[in-house]
Amino acid sequence: MDPTENTDPDSTGRGAQRRNWAGFWLLGLCNNFAYVVMLSAAHDILKKQESQNATASVNSSVTFSMDFQAGNSSNSSSYDCNPVSTAAVLLADILPTLVIKLFAPFVIHKLPYGVRVLFCVVMAATSFLLVSFSSAVWTSILGVIFASISAGLGELSFLSLTVYFSRDVLGGWGSGTGGAGVAGALLYSGLIQAGLSPQITLLIMLVVPFAMLVSYFFLLVPPPSFPQWRSSDTEYTAVGSEERRQLMDDPEEEEQEKSPPENRTSRLLTFPEKLQVIKGLLKFVLPLGLVYFAEYFINQGLMELLFFRNFFLSHAEQYRWYQTLYQVGVLLSRSSLCCIKIRKLWALSLLQVVNAVFLLFAVRYQFLPSAWLVFAIVLYEGLLGGAAYVNTFYFISKETEDRYREFAMAAASVGDSLGIALAGLAAFPVHRYFCSL
Repeated sequence: MDPTENTDPDSTGRGAQRRNWAGFWLLGLCNNFAYVVMLSAAHDILKKQESQNATASVNSSVTFSMDFQAGNSSNSSSYDCNPVSTAAVLLADILPTLVIKLFAPFVIHKLPYGVRVLFCVVMAATSFLLVSFSSAVWTSILGVIFASISAGLGELSFLSLTVYFSRDVLGGWGSGTGGAGVAGALLYSGLIQAGLSPQITLLIMLVVPFAMLVSYFFLLVPPPSFPQWRSSDTEYTAVGSEERRQLMDDPEEEEQEKSPPENRTSRLLTFPEKLQVIKGLLKFVLPLGLVYFAEYFINQGLMELLFFRNFFLSHAEQYRWYQTLYQVGVLLSRSSLCCIKIRKLWALSLLQVVNAVFLLFAVRYQFLPSAWLVFAIVLYEGLLGGAAYVNTFYFISKETEDRYREFAMAAASVGDSLGIALAGLAAFPVHRYFCSL
């Protein structure tokens, strides 16, 4: 029997679409969960190691902070600084992701999707175990690196995977990644606030990698031609016309189906073609990178310094709830694709830069009256960042030719990681300057 003649309504109709949307939502949630938790735990990770061994030296190749002196204690600055900026955790969380996103799109098609997912699950589980049982900064940072590898490979793989499904799964993926922010930050903050130790909290979260396995292998309904366990010699293996037609529910996609057959044919992209695709992606990647540079400069360079002493929350609690409210904004905007689509990505970038500049001056001159105002600003910051992310990949999917789309979705994912990495580097001198005051 021809697999394309499957008449099961659950595999070809609305039931499959709902399952696929839910599947991508869960994949987005699980993929970004460890990454978010590590950033939410950044302040606690560094405080824990500082209290355990105040004289321990930190390997500069791991933390990128060898120029911080041990004398910069939290009591020597009006900003109540950690000797090591939380940007150290950010860099460990993003640099492996950045390296993967820079090079993997050119070779990742040789690795089957099923193998990629299993690898991501193992890396995420290992990261929770390493950080929870660590007794030194370098062990914690290594755990953060494992989380980064899992998130980076997972993001470019799942974004590429969307080309085998109807375009609405992008909304599910975007909403799920936003949900990871809220679930990760809120769950971590809530469990710590309830009295659990960071170690127990991280061990509880081992359920998340298992949920990724379930959502990928048992919830998704891929088309029969999907290369689950075999490598592909192409960056875009076109789904058969009938299968595509069964998956489609968008008039724009139906119009695409009328394009010449050769535009939907599977074939290996040459290196010059890949470079040409990357050149065309710059109009999307650059504004996305700028948005993420500004917001992570705020998150890991300024948030730790926005400390209000006469507030009912401690410094660590304020930091955790800043992260939580930021993620709430991300969730709302990443879930907005079904309601509003924003094509002017540069406008979102400029608004985020204004946020960063305003908060930089607020840290320097300390003119903000209360943490409540910062709560509102970081919520707005999350709205801008989430909107930039989900709209970027929606319009890449919409405007890229079929045969280039799988490669384009993977390659464009480098934009946010590059912005985050640059933000982490920029945060170090800022942290050092304010902590020296």
